[in-house]
Amino acid sequence: MALRPSRARWMLAAALTLMPLAAAPAQMATQAPVTVPGAKPVTIERIKVHSAAIEGNLEGNSADRDVIVVLPPGYAADKARRYPVVYALHGYSIGAEQWTSEIHVPASIEGAFARGVAPMILVFPDSKTMHNGSMYSSSQTVGDFERFISHDLITAIDARYRTIARREARGLIGHSMGGYGTARIGMKHADMYGAIYMMSPCCLSPRAMAQPDARNEAALTSLTSPKDSAKLNWGQRAMLAASAAWSPNPKNPPLYLDLPIKDGKLRDDIMAKWLANTPLAFVDQYIAPLRSFRAIGLDVGSQDGLKPDAEALHAALDRYGIAHQFEVYEGDHVNRIGVRFQDKVLPFFGKILVGQSAGRR
Repeated sequence: MALRPSRARWMLAAALTLMPLAAAPAQMATQAPVTVPGAKPVTIERIKVHSAAIEGNLEGNSADRDVIVVLPPGYAADKARRYPVVYALHGYSIGAEQWTSEIHVPASIEGAFARGVAPMILVFPDSKTMHNGSMYSSSQTVGDFERFISHDLITAIDARYRTIARREARGLIGHSMGGYGTARIGMKHADMYGAIYMMSPCCLSPRAMAQPDARNEAALTSLTSPKDSAKLNWGQRAMLAASAAWSPNPKNPPLYLDLPIKDGKLRDDIMAKWLANTPLAFVDQYIAPLRSFRAIGLDVGSQDGLKPDAEALHAALDRYGIAHQFEVYEGDHVNRIGVRFQDKVLPFFGKILVGQSAGRR
């Protein structure tokens, strides 16, 4: 049975199922947040950021990345003021433009500021790749998107805008694949961020994959170049994206990756690589970095298929006594993310990140 489009994206939670999936639309309808009277306009800039970490990848993904930057009201008028920065990561199969539309930018940001959230700069990098998503991982096949987010992007934004260039004034948030990226990058590069917020993170779990599907294996192994993946369905492209990120193989052209299935059977050696990239498998190794955050946020919808894994991460943080906010809200994977962004995410960072009083120099 075909997957309902509004549920398709969360199936990447396993990355990890070889079952056919319906094509996901480029844009999903989400609930708009309440309009706040008197909200002042923000300024939106679209820039390119070059990433040395992505150069030379085997898929041919551009090292010049599109980035959307949202500047708070008053940024142009007060030339002496510096601001905290929040980096916001999109999910699988969409880019920065679609992500900002789904969370109703600029209205959600303007509304949050009008309600008293401290002004900040918002940065939305585009990490869409040949197979629809980088998994925010480090791979010679895809490029080192983990370092792009945690180093190259930050360096470029700090050089171009009046930021408070300190860990305590920098936040990281993401939804779905972006939530996975926030968990992964947050744990491995905690020295770069003061707070993190994971919205419905995917791919947390080291659970085994579903039964292999011979039709998918045939479709994936028939490709003659990475560009050929454009003809595949959503789930098949997700399988390639995960393989390119987590089981790259520069000696295996034309896709330069190893699939976790061969001749109708799962490959234990490749599955071990995939499982090693799941946050619930490596969270125990990053307890000290997690303790160092000023705050950690985690949420998931009550009808979201990712709820069990989010609850498992919540339980893992509790086991170690790591302070964090966790909420299961009424909703599914995507329908309320715009409301959540305005009402929960931005106030979270507004309270936590170091602001103007510590930012003048």
